[in-house]
Amino acid sequence: MRAASHARQDAGALLRPFRREFAAVGVFSGVANLLLLAPTIYMLQVYDRVLVSQSELTLLAVSVITLFLFAVLAFAEGVRSRVLVRTNTRLDRQLGTQVFNASFEASLRETGHSPARSFADLAVVRQFLTGPGVFAFFDLPWVPIYLGVSFFLHPMLGWVSTAFAVLQVLLALFGHQRTAGPAEAAARSASEGDLYLQAKLRHAETLDAMGMLPRLRARWRQRREAALALHAAAAERNQRIASLSKFVRYTQQSLTLAAGALLVIDGQLTPGAMIAANVLAARALAPIDHVVGNWRAFVGARGAWQRLRGLLQSFPLQPAQEPRARPAGAVRLRGLTASAPGRATPILRGIDLDIEAGQTLVILGPSGSGKSTLARCLVGIWPDAQGEVLLDGRPLAGWNREALGPHVGYLPQDVELFDGSVAENIARMAVAEPAKVIAASRATGLHDAILRLPQGYDTPIGEAGGVLSGGQRQRLALARALYGDPALLVLDEPNAYLDDAGELALLQAMRELRRQGRTLVLVTHRLPAPQLADRVLVLRDGAVAAYGPPAQVLSSGPAGGAPGAALPQPA
Repeated sequence: MRAASHARQDAGALLRPFRREFAAVGVFSGVANLLLLAPTIYMLQVYDRVLVSQSELTLLAVSVITLFLFAVLAFAEGVRSRVLVRTNTRLDRQLGTQVFNASFEASLRETGHSPARSFADLAVVRQFLTGPGVFAFFDLPWVPIYLGVSFFLHPMLGWVSTAFAVLQVLLALFGHQRTAGPAEAAARSASEGDLYLQAKLRHAETLDAMGMLPRLRARWRQRREAALALHAAAAERNQRIASLSKFVRYTQQSLTLAAGALLVIDGQLTPGAMIAANVLAARALAPIDHVVGNWRAFVGARGAWQRLRGLLQSFPLQPAQEPRARPAGAVRLRGLTASAPGRATPILRGIDLDIEAGQTLVILGPSGSGKSTLARCLVGIWPDAQGEVLLDGRPLAGWNREALGPHVGYLPQDVELFDGSVAENIARMAVAEPAKVIAASRATGLHDAILRLPQGYDTPIGEAGGVLSGGQRQRLALARALYGDPALLVLDEPNAYLDDAGELALLQAMRELRRQGRTLVLVTHRLPAPQLADRVLVLRDGAVAAYGPPAQVLSSGPAGGAPGAALPQPA
């Protein structure tokens, strides 16, 4: 059983490894912004010095110096872009594994989390970090410096530029207040609609066979229309803010030029300073204007980052654990209770059970009695379980799952095969060891059927999925559970789709596992063979109705809650 809670990590820890990169971007942004004063100074020199002195040598010297400064400016901007691109790649490499693991944990706990959305969020964050929007935030601290230079040229020009800067900031705050909520609601609605469609299309065959597609399409269209309406509302608000921002910018350029002209008429400013002040004011407001223009991207990136941070804080990377010796397979349950969201009563109630190493336990009971839930608890994958599940006397959550995995075999009720070859699926997607793969397939009686496939064990599972029958797919999953050297095997309805040959192969496999001293838990509706079970557990309504040796449980009959002798048993 996995731990129910994780220690929450510091939110800033996710970006802490990138402090040097962001500091470097800040330094080069400072150099670039400082050198952006070069055009203003160049204009002052040309209008107020070169044109007055009529000196070609002065013009040449000033132009060469300015060209050199432009080259340094281009170098600084290129370096900061390159640093952010590399940071982007490193961020994906570092957080990608964490997002993958956290998404796996969230899916395992059935939280309704979508791994596709998490990786889409990671892509949004990466794209924003290398887009024009992030540079605007690095350039914002230089706005006061540009305004200070405007004050140096003339106080009136400084106050005009400051007034428009404050107006742009207020406009940005107003835009955030008006657009952040609708934009997030639109994104959330669109994501929920996509998840709804993906979930339903997993059952495309059922939808098509029973003519349910029109009704599904109508429900999807209803969700889609709601998302489009929210998106349109958010886009309209964002466009109105952007149009207002353009009006302010155009007005600022004209009024700054008009104020400079008045000062020139009064003899308080030179024509060169007037032109330079107009360019400087536009440069001072450019970062604010870029922030307003990229505000929607920023809001999207911030929302994506908050979701990623919440996911990674809820499911942080677990510290590496020391590998333990191969388990013997003894299992002990103490007060096991399993629940599910939306269910008033627990699925399992106070289960106490001891399974000795090498024993075979058969779990019987009617549908809905909690058999499959108990099987999932035994391998530690039920999300909401209380009590103790001990393997060799240690809590199951304390075992290193990657190290324990090869020693546990699990066959779920719903068989899932993965993208890869037949051999890779049997070998649990690891590098297949031919001898072990063949041994596992022979144990399930599937070896000959696999050899008849187009490429034998190398047949891609996509192709084999259409070639194998339901029973063969289940036997392939059973071979995967038997692969290697599992000490504990939990098989949930392994004979649900088996024919007589498959049943015989299963019985033979059980005999071999019993001979090898493996711990086997078999969930089924019918007892395969009494002599193959050391203990029989009968569940009813989530509680133990009967437990003991097969002869004792079967002799108790219906009064004891056991299936009794009426159970069909294979010859």
